[in-house]
Amino acid sequence: SETISKCYVQVTGMTCASCVANIERNLRREDGIHSILVALMAGKAEVRYNPAIIHPSAIAELIRELGFGATVMENCGEGDGILELVVRGMTCASCVHKIESTLMKTNGVLYCSVALATNKAHIKYDPEAVGPRDVIQVIKDLGFTTSLVKKDRSASHLDHKQEIRQWKRSFVVSFVFCIPVMGLMIYMMMMNGHPSDAHTHPNTSSEEREAPHSSMVLDYQLLPGLSVMNFLSFLLCVPVQVFGGWHFYIQAYRALKHRTANMDVLVVLATSIAFLYSFVILLVAMAERAKVNPVTFFDTPPMLFVFISLGRWLEHVAKGKTSEALARLISLQATEATIVTLGPDNVLLSEEQVDVELVQRGDIVRVVPGGKFPVDGCVVEGHSMVDESLITGEAMPVTKNPGNTVIAGSINQNGSLLISATHVGADTTLSQIVKLVEEAQTSKAPIQQFADKLSGYFVPFIVAVSVVTLLAWIIIGFVDFEIVEKYFLGYSSSISMAEVIIRFAFQASITVLCIACPCSLGLA
Repeated sequence: SETISKCYVQVTGMTCASCVANIERNLRREDGIHSILVALMAGKAEVRYNPAIIHPSAIAELIRELGFGATVMENCGEGDGILELVVRGMTCASCVHKIESTLMKTNGVLYCSVALATNKAHIKYDPEAVGPRDVIQVIKDLGFTTSLVKKDRSASHLDHKQEIRQWKRSFVVSFVFCIPVMGLMIYMMMMNGHPSDAHTHPNTSSEEREAPHSSMVLDYQLLPGLSVMNFLSFLLCVPVQVFGGWHFYIQAYRALKHRTANMDVLVVLATSIAFLYSFVILLVAMAERAKVNPVTFFDTPPMLFVFISLGRWLEHVAKGKTSEALARLISLQATEATIVTLGPDNVLLSEEQVDVELVQRGDIVRVVPGGKFPVDGCVVEGHSMVDESLITGEAMPVTKNPGNTVIAGSINQNGSLLISATHVGADTTLSQIVKLVEEAQTSKAPIQQFADKLSGYFVPFIVAVSVVTLLAWIIIGFVDFEIVEKYFLGYSSSISMAEVIIRFAFQASITVLCIACPCSLGLA
């Protein structure tokens, strides 16, 4: 009575089914190895061996000699089957105890927990010894009705339609309002484009350098201190700030709540400060009845929102594409299987239709012509042609004779086949492909993780820099006022010196914020 142990080996470098066959064929010949099962997509081999003769490390070495990479997987829990059941008819805690204790006594059940409130049972089992149907039968024998928790096969969680819609809307709103703001800005630049004042902001045109062809219309003051240009910019900026920036505000709020700073925080910070500063400056100018129109930054928020929401929109469209492919893949999975019981000499005794999730390893499954293979397996009886194009891309049907392997999701063509299930549930090739695509979608590229990490430092850094700018200019202004006077055009003696300095310092620090914000686009 030799003991049999089981180990899992992670195998890399397998490219196709012949690699799998190669490994299985060569290892079966070795002493002490009872059986080996290799899953191509999962890249792992399940080996049953006699520990008295051979060790897992030696098995991995054997696979390496065949030219593949192999490492022994430490956590052998990988091979455990997990079953979620809905159990009806439980009335009290003793029912729960009855089910749990009976299941735990069952050979092959490793763990079991039943929740009375939700009517759910969570069971871990060893697929070698026991299968989902056995477990269900045990519960039924105790007098309860039970069924599988229905898996959502629609892949609705992969749907990006809603995000695509919301970012598209966000982009369109920002874009519509951004065009006129851009137009106004360019117009001002063209009109005020004298070499002497090229370094000033487009909408400062002070009386001292009023050119005859200047944009008088836009500089015309509706109310003292409120020019047409600034008023229009303000009107165009409000809807963008509210509708275009809505999602950014929500995201930024969530990020700050968790004490992290991401791109959204920076976008919101720059646009809000630019907007509020410009708004306050306008109110101050109106209160002062200033003759000179103040410099505002109403052009910043719409521009930023346009670029960033466009980026987000495109990103979700791309994600939606892979999700569509995934949903198609998932729809390839068969939902039911016909399990047959064979007597001596492969005589058909009985057959029953069951859910795919209930097929156990070692079951004999019958696949009729035109039917889908519900699980990966090995042909026991029958001859047929099989269309495996969904997995291999091979358009020509492949001949299947007893002993050949078949892949879940491929389509049987002309003959009826009996197959013995080797990989079921989450281990089938198709499930593994779905899992890989899902993981690829949810995991981040290394460069993206790096960018996220950077932006964590980037945001506080930029805020710090702009605060330093603010303080520096205030200090410079109070120490040497001439410098500020030289750069702050449209300075008229009607405003106090302190206010000029503060205004100028604010202008400088906001400029830093607004310029640094699209840098985050570079990061992204």
